[in-house]
Amino acid sequence: MADLLDAMQKDAGSSLAELRVDGGASVNDTLLQLQADTLQLPVVRPRVTETTALGAAYLAGLAAGVWNSRDAIAHHWQVDRRFDPSISADQAAALRARWNKAVERSKDWAKKE
Repeated sequence: MADLLDAMQKDAGSSLAELRVDGGASVNDTLLQLQADTLQLPVVRPRVTETTALGAAYLAGLAAGVWNSRDAIAHHWQVDRRFDPSISADQAAALRARWNKAVERSKDWAKKE
């Protein structure tokens, strides 16, 4: 996740203020706290975690004239919980370095034929 976020921020030329999450995994508090700690970035879960389906419904409503603009829809998004980093940036960097080391060690474990 951290590598992906780094690549996205590099390509965009800007940094995120927070990471908004959704989907089935977003109900796992432990996972979201781990992401906040590792990324050193607040992770925010919405009240409605299945926002892909909700977004499709909002777009249909926008096309049908139920809403006049995207801004009229935006206020419906509500925070369920915010996970702030609970470890220092130095601790997060050390954990990431250990992860990268483990990934390097695991390469070529499978026998190539």
